[in-house]
Amino acid sequence: MSFDEQITRTGTHSVKWDNMEDIYGVPSDDGLPMWVADMDFRPPQSVQDAMQKVVSHGIYGYTNCDKEYRAAIAWWMKTRHNWEIDPVWIFTTTGLVNACGVCLDAYTDPGDSVVLFTPVYHAFAKVIKLAGRKVKEMPMALVDGQYTLDFDAYEAQMDGSETMLIFCSPHNPGGRVWTREELQQVADFCERHDLLLVSDEVHHDLVYTGTHIPMCELGPEVKKRTVMLTAPSKTFNIAGLHCGQTIIPDDALRAKFAERMQAIYISPNMMGQLATIACYSPEGAKWADGLVEYLRGNRAVFDAAVNAIPGLKSMDMQSTYLAWVDFSGTGMSREEFTARVEKTAKIAANHGTTFGSGGETYLRFNLGTPRANIEEACKRLAEAFADLQ
Repeated sequence: MSFDEQITRTGTHSVKWDNMEDIYGVPSDDGLPMWVADMDFRPPQSVQDAMQKVVSHGIYGYTNCDKEYRAAIAWWMKTRHNWEIDPVWIFTTTGLVNACGVCLDAYTDPGDSVVLFTPVYHAFAKVIKLAGRKVKEMPMALVDGQYTLDFDAYEAQMDGSETMLIFCSPHNPGGRVWTREELQQVADFCERHDLLLVSDEVHHDLVYTGTHIPMCELGPEVKKRTVMLTAPSKTFNIAGLHCGQTIIPDDALRAKFAERMQAIYISPNMMGQLATIACYSPEGAKWADGLVEYLRGNRAVFDAAVNAIPGLKSMDMQSTYLAWVDFSGTGMSREEFTARVEKTAKIAANHGTTFGSGGETYLRFNLGTPRANIEEACKRLAEAFADLQ
């Protein structure tokens, strides 16, 4: 497919397009939605074909494609990430946030503290609080324009109430691809404090700089306390099918997770499983390679334009399709720069405050859209902040 194709999503029950006026006050007729993390691209033809085959058959009864589904996931992890997994390690949830909820239920108790290195994906804090657990925010440090982990500071904040760390790798919203040394430091921190490590790796296929290293690939000691979360949703734009994978190498952790899954009776969605099989295939791999190259171009266009506006700085995106832009250099209040983006430029972008401590001067922009939309966004931002130039 051509990633430049403009596909109309308005009026299709798209959260991203149809809800932006209610949430951000950005009109749907001429606004640009650059907030919620799905893309404006159709998935590979293999996915379309798999869905059409089911629709043409016309029967939507109970389905079991588990063996083929697990094999496809194992194949993808091996061929794309050099990670050998046993298919029995895999559980299917309705997505990454649902998996976080099951992890909180299975491995923590009400009142426990859960560590987040902030700013970080906003749904983590939400689900932690709703589960009756406490969010323990530990802000990351900014070094040469990139987020780094300050373990000396984190050690001083620990009080013994913490039982879990939810870690984002690659990082959302900053786009960091963590090095092996950094991942090992995270694992060591969890071991010192006996924390379960829940590793969100949903953006692992969308890497421009460096190499994504699966957390469990660090070694057997790390596997004993790690639950890995992923899904084809970000890579292939199938989030609406609500099919995510929780991969647990350790037998004891896996048994606990299985018990909670059975207690609340979560079972896979047929369409989601079949779409995953179609994604995790040679055709899907070729499509994903093309996507990464296209997003690399979007990133270059967006960063060049934003960084040319005095006072604005787009963090170097090593991964994801989510640009993290700092407006602190403008000297404006959060309300003022946000109003310029939403009211003047008519762009809906995620507010940085929702990502926790450290996000106050930022907005997150979704670049998973045709290049023409990126160019239009750049033009609007330049005009909205023209008085600074």
